[in-house]
Amino acid sequence: MSTETVKVPVVSLNRSPAGELSVPSALVAGPVREPLLHALVQSQLAVRRAGTAATKTRAFVSGGGKKPYRQKGTGRARQGTTTAPHYRGGGVVFGPHPRSYEQRLPRKMKRLALRGALTAKYDDAAIKVVDSFGLEQIRTKDLLAVLGALGAEGRVLVVAPARDQVLELSARNLPRVEVLLADSLNVVDLLKADVVVIEQPSLARMEAVYAGNGSAHEEVPA
Repeated sequence: MSTETVKVPVVSLNRSPAGELSVPSALVAGPVREPLLHALVQSQLAVRRAGTAATKTRAFVSGGGKKPYRQKGTGRARQGTTTAPHYRGGGVVFGPHPRSYEQRLPRKMKRLALRGALTAKYDDAAIKVVDSFGLEQIRTKDLLAVLGALGAEGRVLVVAPARDQVLELSARNLPRVEVLLADSLNVVDLLKADVVVIEQPSLARMEAVYAGNGSAHEEVPA
């Protein structure tokens, strides 16, 4: 892993500069591999599918114990049961059945794709690092004021260093604001966000999980 770093500016809630942080270039300035991003997005969306769709084959349709009519003498094709697929109410051919849509990908691929997503957002100037939100009480209006002061508009992804009940509950009524932990990022939410707002302490955790040599454990939530 390269030891090169890039400077990421940190701002306060009033948009005034609050210094700079050095983060590994592999985290926000690495290669963006679109096929890899596509594969991981497909994998994450697939694992979110319930997989509960079900249809009955002719073996599970009730009835059909008697021939619909006699074998010969009617002038029609012979039939053995009304549960056959061509009968109304009969079994379904090749219909869906409960299954798992999970697609397993190597952890290294997940890490590379996530770094690529962060790089894409960094290149688009869509990453904002704030020293702290400083919310003292659970209040959606206060969080909106903070995001407005930071110029975060559209779909906003907030990256927190640890569980913050005040922050999470303040954002729960905002359909366009998502709060994720620094060690639980995923490519789908990163790419979907117009702005990624990162609390400064989160960068150290992100560096340890995503910019390491592969020893750190990292999961991509469904």
